[in-house]
Amino acid sequence: MLKFDGDKIRVDEQQKRELFEMICQERSSGAVGYYDLPSSSQQLVEQTKEFAKDLFADIVVQDIVIIGIGGSSLGIKAIDSFLSASQSSSKTLHYLENSDPLQIIRTLTKLDIKTTLVVVISKSGTSVETISILKAAIAHFKIDLMGSKRLICITDPDSALDRFAAHYSLKVFHIPPTVGGRFSALSAVGMVPLTLAGYNTLAMLSSAEEKLETFFNYRDHYILSRAVQIAQSEPDRYIHILFSYASALEDFNKWFVQLWGESLGKKDSNRRRTKLIPVALIGSVDQHSFLQLIIDGRLNKSVTFIDIANRGVDLIIPDLPLPFLESSDIFNNESFADLISTQCSSTMASVKQSGTAVDKITLNGYSEDDIGELIIYFELLTSLVGLLLDVDTYDQPGVELGKEILYQTYKEKK
Repeated sequence: MLKFDGDKIRVDEQQKRELFEMICQERSSGAVGYYDLPSSSQQLVEQTKEFAKDLFADIVVQDIVIIGIGGSSLGIKAIDSFLSASQSSSKTLHYLENSDPLQIIRTLTKLDIKTTLVVVISKSGTSVETISILKAAIAHFKIDLMGSKRLICITDPDSALDRFAAHYSLKVFHIPPTVGGRFSALSAVGMVPLTLAGYNTLAMLSSAEEKLETFFNYRDHYILSRAVQIAQSEPDRYIHILFSYASALEDFNKWFVQLWGESLGKKDSNRRRTKLIPVALIGSVDQHSFLQLIIDGRLNKSVTFIDIANRGVDLIIPDLPLPFLESSDIFNNESFADLISTQCSSTMASVKQSGTAVDKITLNGYSEDDIGELIIYFELLTSLVGLLLDVDTYDQPGVELGKEILYQTYKEKK
C-alpha cells in the first residue's frame, strides 16, 4: 500500500461528500471506462497468456516493438521502466513513438524480424506517427502481412486499424471505446504487451482494484481532500510538480505530464481557461537545476514528492577518505538508498519552509503492486480535479486541432 504524508489538509466534510457523489455518478454513467479496467482486464490477461503460449510455441520472440504514441505508449513505458529496475522481463520492449527518422532507423536496424514481435497500438487507427512508423516497419522487415504472427494490433473495435487487422487476418486486441488513451494503461494497451513480456500484470490489476474498492467504499479520504486542495488553489498555485526520487520513475513522470496536461488543460463550461501546468522532476538530479526556482521563485507551485522505501540494493558509500574532499566523509559507510531518501525528505522540508505546498507518496518497492496502485491513484486524482474545475477531463480538442492543421498542410502540398 502507498503511504501518504505532507501538509495537513483541512477540507470541509460536506465538500468531500459532494465530490465523492459526483465521481460515483460519473462512474455509474458508464461513459468513463477506466474505472472498470482493474477488474475487467484480469480476464484479458488470462486470454493473453493463452495466446502467448500458442504464439511462442510457433515463433521465437526475444524483442517486442511497441509502435504507438501518447496514451498508446507512455503508460507501457512507465510500467516497464519502473519494474525493470528490479526484475528482468522475459522479452525486451522497444518503443517507436516519434516520427524522428534517426530514432526509427536506429531501432529497426538493431532488431531481427526472426526474433521480433511488432505490436501496433492506436485507438482510432489513424494516428499519423503510428501508421507511418508501421509502414516503415513493414517495409524494413519485409513482413508478409497475410496471417502474419509477427504483427498484432491493439485498437478500438471497428477502427481503421481494426479493419486493417481483419483484412489481413492479424491478431487484434480491443480497447474499450469508453477508455481514453491517457487512461488506458490498464487496458489491452498496457496489459497485452506487458503480459507478453512476462510481467505479473494480474498483481498490478489486483492492486489497482483494491485501491478502487477502498476509494468507492468511501474509505480513502486523503485523495478527496487532496483534489479539493488542488482545485481550490488552482488560480494561485497552478504549477503542479511531481518530484520523483528514483530514476526508474522518469517515464512515469512523462505519463503523469500527459495525464495531467491533456486532461485538465481545458476551458471550463463557462469558457474560462484553467491554469494547471504539470512539471516532472527526478531527484536528486533536479535538486541541482529546478529546485532553485521552487524555493525562491513565485509561490505559484505545489509539489508532490515520491520516495521508495525498499530499493532492493545495498550499495554502501565506501569509507574512502580523499584529499581535499573531506567534507563528504560524513556520508561514508552510509547506504545510497538512505542517502537518496534523506535527500527527498530534506528537499521536501526546504520546499515547505519556502511556503510552497507539499505532499509525499512513499512506495514500498519496485513491484507490480506499487505501480498498479500508483497509476489508479493519479487517474482518480485527475478525474476528481477535473470534476471540481468543471472541465471535460476526457477530451482533447487542442490536440485534435493540431492534427487537422497537419493534414491540411499535407493536402495542400499534394
